[in-house]
Amino acid sequence: MVRSVITGTGRYVPPRVVSNAELAGLMDTSDEWIRTRTGIIERRFADEGVSSSDLGLEAARRAIEDAGLQPSDMDLIIFATLSPDHHFPGSGCYLQAKLGVPPIGCLDVRNQCTGFLYSLSVADAFIRSGVYKNILVVGAEVHSSALDMTDRGRDIAVLFGDGAGAAVVSACKEDGRGIIHSELHADGRFARALYMDVWDISRKPFMGHESVDSGEIYPKMDGKTVFKHAVTNMIQLFQHTLEVTGTNPADIKYVIPHQANMRINQAIAERLGIPEEKFLHNIQRYANTTAASIPILLDETRRSGKIEKGDLILLIAFGSGFTWASTLLRW
Repeated sequence: MVRSVITGTGRYVPPRVVSNAELAGLMDTSDEWIRTRTGIIERRFADEGVSSSDLGLEAARRAIEDAGLQPSDMDLIIFATLSPDHHFPGSGCYLQAKLGVPPIGCLDVRNQCTGFLYSLSVADAFIRSGVYKNILVVGAEVHSSALDMTDRGRDIAVLFGDGAGAAVVSACKEDGRGIIHSELHADGRFARALYMDVWDISRKPFMGHESVDSGEIYPKMDGKTVFKHAVTNMIQLFQHTLEVTGTNPADIKYVIPHQANMRINQAIAERLGIPEEKFLHNIQRYANTTAASIPILLDETRRSGKIEKGDLILLIAFGSGFTWASTLLRW
């Protein structure tokens, strides 16, 4: 039976490091306030003129090299982002051109924080069905261009950073390896708990000067609602994933969660009784990189030598929509 195996991973973050102290110089906040509530110490911001596909390109090159393949070996590109280069075309098409690959299919996925896992499930389906053999899955974000760096936007602006992560997903017939199970969920009733109004295509025209003046161009969040639902839904998803796959939680080597807020992840780990060393974090260095957070952390963990062949890994995320998703895989 053909299974989908992650054969290569890569990550890239911009060189510019932005500390909490630097943000405190722009808005009424402090390093202590940010660390206490989020666990974030610093994040990366891209320079002017750098887009999500630029960051994705660097991560993709590293993932493809890690897989021992060439860009021309890719059969499909799936690009997850909430910060596309432009409204259209999709960022996957820009990435395809920058990679210099033949005219393969490109698919953009707009599921925000769960985008990488939604993309991974699509790649898994294509590979299991025999349609493709090697699929490039990328999560990349440039949040810094759309953050309100004033007191009005401080509660959200301190949470996000820029970066990209990528994985090559390939067909494999080796027993006992690959993606075992994926789950995708959504509840649109809570769409307005975490959202950005611009652009509103129902308007004629869809954007005007008032969009900037009113702050519609910046994201909005009901933090308490997001926190509550993130903890509740991710705990239920963790338990259900293990139940339907017959997995003993002790057999999972690492949980690699989306990096939205360290306090959310710590609350989940505590309620599930998962040791801190198995519930991984890097939010303190990169903040929330949305669709890029899981592949960045996955690549960091693997390249540090912590993940070995045969290890059972659970990827799990919650985000805007609301959407939540999980992927259980055997490395």
